[in-house]
Amino acid sequence: MINSDCTFNGKNLYGKVQIVTSFADFKIEVVDAFPDIKVQKVDAFPDSCGKWQIVDAFPDFTVEIVNAFGDFKVQFVDSFPGV
Repeated sequence: MINSDCTFNGKNLYGKVQIVTSFADFKIEVVDAFPDIKVQKVDAFPDSCGKWQIVDAFPDFTVEIVNAFGDFKVQFVDSFPGV
């Protein structure tokens, strides 16, 4: 479960994120409703809860997109990211 301070297993859920196919820090399920966290993709300043800047190198954490049994559910939004 995601904590109210926007962390999961001690890691902040904002910052630079790399999408990988294996050995990810977190496995996420992308959903259209009832997410655990709403995520806004940004080009710069991913400095608050739910703001992710997708990068190819030097991420703050990595995610793997799965269809089931993810660590938490994510909904991508255009505004109002967060828990």
